[in-house]
Parts: sequence; structure tokens; C-alpha cells
Amino acid sequence: MTSPNQPSKFRAGFCAIVGRPNVGKSTLLNRVLGEKIAVVTAKPQTTRNRILGVKNRSDAQIVYVDTPGIHKGRSELNKYMVEQALAAAAECDVVLYLVEAPRARAIDLERRPFDPGEGNRFILKKLEEIKRPRILGINKIDLLEEKAALLPLIDHYRKHLPFEDIVPVSATSGVGVDELEDAVAKRLPEGERLYPEEMITDRAERFLAAELVREQVFHLLSEELPYSIAVTVEGFQERTAKKDVVIDAIIHVERDSQKKIVIGERGRMIKEIGTRARAEISRLLHVPVHLKLFVKVDPDWTRTQSALRRLGYT
Repeated sequence: MTSPNQPSKFRAGFCAIVGRPNVGKSTLLNRVLGEKIAVVTAKPQTTRNRILGVKNRSDAQIVYVDTPGIHKGRSELNKYMVEQALAAAAECDVVLYLVEAPRARAIDLERRPFDPGEGNRFILKKLEEIKRPRILGINKIDLLEEKAALLPLIDHYRKHLPFEDIVPVSATSGVGVDELEDAVAKRLPEGERLYPEEMITDRAERFLAAELVREQVFHLLSEELPYSIAVTVEGFQERTAKKDVVIDAIIHVERDSQKKIVIGERGRMIKEIGTRARAEISRLLHVPVHLKLFVKVDPDWTRTQSALRRLGYT
């Protein structure tokens, strides 16, 4: 055991962030990194791939793994997303289970038992099978009507699963995030850094560029259409002399009718997607970006494994 006069040993390892769709996993990852690497929208099931984010501290290197929201789905894409999340939880050193604080008043939770919902019950059951340190993060506490409502909520989760720590947070405002990070860090194994200090993510810039285009599709298009869309980057040219980047990206849809919607009347929609995405990509790369978008019909790509592999979901 380390004495009070000795410095703590350095720790390094992986922490999977898991939970239901739209509980704030990607927002939390961006917050702890201080850099936007995961797309964030108000729509659920935005994240489709595992995204790795590296947080370097003086005492630890935490390698966060942002995962798709765990949900029920029949398509091959839905199944792929859930498999990604559960596999990350089983493989990582620490599991951070993120839930959303209910907006009920404390007295309401005392009068009737709190029901986490079928989706969270499924996740709790899966976490029972994973022999890893488990930390519960209760997110969106800034939206609580009464802070006292946290106590019955914490009691509920303690009865269902022995979490090593339960930390209330707001990924949006940053409240409690440092405490949550400390809880993760002290449960990582002792060891050297797993990645170089300057590294933030293992994802290539072209992957991040495709994600930022897809993010704008989620923001701008109607409720269901974004779930039938994928984005691939076919060209990524860094022009050293001009100090800019030229990107060619394809927006894949499943039907001709969807293609018309993405393009919009007189090309207005695809122009708006491109304008917004270009600004986000330029902010990420810190250079001017020239973005060319194309739309391609790829029939039923969400329902076939071969199409999923071809579009990068492997």
C-alpha cells in the first residue's frame, strides 16, 4: 500500500461508457476531453461506432470508449450497434453506466417505486454478468426539479447492482464531471500510458469528417430519415501549399425519395448540410476545408451485413 508520503502509482486503462440512447454519453466524452470528437444531436441512436477518446492526467491515462446506445432494434445496423456497446463493456477495465436523472419531484419518487424502464433493466442484467468495476453516472441533474430526488434514485440503483461509485453529473454544464473522472481513474490498473500523450482519439480524421457530416444530417432532416443515412469519405486531400483540406464525401440513402429530400429543392438542403459540416470540420482540423457532397442510393443498406461492412460498420 502506498504511504501518505509516497506519490500514487500511475494508472492506465479503458473505460466503457454505456447506457440507453440519448442519455448524454457523447456529450460527456466531449466534455472530459475538452475536444469534440463524438457527434451530438437531440435525436437518440446518433452514435453508431465505438469511439475512443484519450484523457491524459498527471496520475492516469483514461481511455474512454463511447458506445452506441443500447436499444431494441431489428435491422442489422441496430444489432451491430448494440453488439458494439456490450462488447466494449465486457472488454474494458471499468464500466461507466450512464443514466438520465428523472424529472420527477422527490416526493413522487417516495410515494411510488422508481421504474428505470425496460431498457435500463436489460442493461442492469447484462452488467451483472460483467466482472468489472462498475460506476454509475446519473446525468442531466441540472434538469431535476428537486435535488432531493437524487437520494431515492441512488437507493434504487444500489439495491439493483453493487456499484463501486454513484456520481451525479451534468455533462452539459460540467457539474460533477471531475468527481466522476476521479472515480474512474482510481479503479484503473496500475501501468504505463497506453497511447502517446498528444493523442486524443484513435479515429482517423476522415472518419471524424464523415461523422460531422452525418451530424448535420441528423440536425437538419426529419425524424426518421437520418437513421437510413450513412456517410463515407471517398477523398481526403491535405494541400500543404495552400494549407487547406479538400474532402469528397458520399451521403448514402436507401431510396430515391430519400435522395430527393437530402438534396432538397434546387439543392438547398445539401448546400446547408455542406455549409454547416464544413464549419465543424474546419474547427476540428484547424484549417480551411473544401467539402464536396454527393448523394447515392444504396438500397436497404441498413439490413444487409455486406453493405454494413462496405460502409465501415465492421
